[in-house]
Amino acid sequence: MITDSPGAAVLVIGNEILSGRTRDANVQTIGAALGGIGIRLREVRVVEDRQPAIVAAVNALRATYDYVFTTGGIGPTHDDITTDCIGAAFGREVRHDPAAVALLTNYYGPAEATETRLRMARVPAGASLIDNPVSAAPGFRLENVFVLPGVPRILQAMLPGILATLPGGPPIVSQSLTAWVRESDVAADLAAVQDRYPDLDLGSYPFAREGRFGTSLVVRGNARDAVVAAAAEVGDFLRARGIEFDVTGP
Repeated sequence: MITDSPGAAVLVIGNEILSGRTRDANVQTIGAALGGIGIRLREVRVVEDRQPAIVAAVNALRATYDYVFTTGGIGPTHDDITTDCIGAAFGREVRHDPAAVALLTNYYGPAEATETRLRMARVPAGASLIDNPVSAAPGFRLENVFVLPGVPRILQAMLPGILATLPGGPPIVSQSLTAWVRESDVAADLAAVQDRYPDLDLGSYPFAREGRFGTSLVVRGNARDAVVAAAAEVGDFLRARGIEFDVTGP
């Protein structure tokens, strides 16, 4: 296991994700960004646009993890209900935030800052705004919950400002060995290395490419020297068996 790392969860909100119409592009972005500052993404949930489901998920996750990131459902339309659900989860009144109203009015202009657009200025009482450098409509933070849009390019632009405020842990380092071998053929060897490095995470991820079967063997942990040493042992048993492989990272 990776030690001394705060834990986080992502709650993906949206019927369009569950229906398959839209492919989620945010979980990988958030997970990689958090890992870079030593926060481990430990759980991902996807829920429909239904208040009881969102409220239950938010309350369960915020009680379990150091940080929770929600994506989706904070736009201007009637089915964007995440803000109201966060308010319900915390028992907070949702109202227009004057600073958010000013941001949106400046962005659209007074004549175009319609009631519909100003829905995006509503936040639960006590929440702090998260800057949106792309389209002005802010996200918000309430205690350990960060509420973000589902549009990938906007979420990506908002993350650096959030990460700069979070106390993380030792950065999570990883090294990958991509080998042309079936996963089952190296399972025992990989387990033996894992036994020798209990503070690291060793995983295997099979793939098929170019008509061949392969496996990505990934070593992850907080201690760079241990990661490099364990990966070297993985490389040793692959090499001893004459298995081709490539190495990436850390």
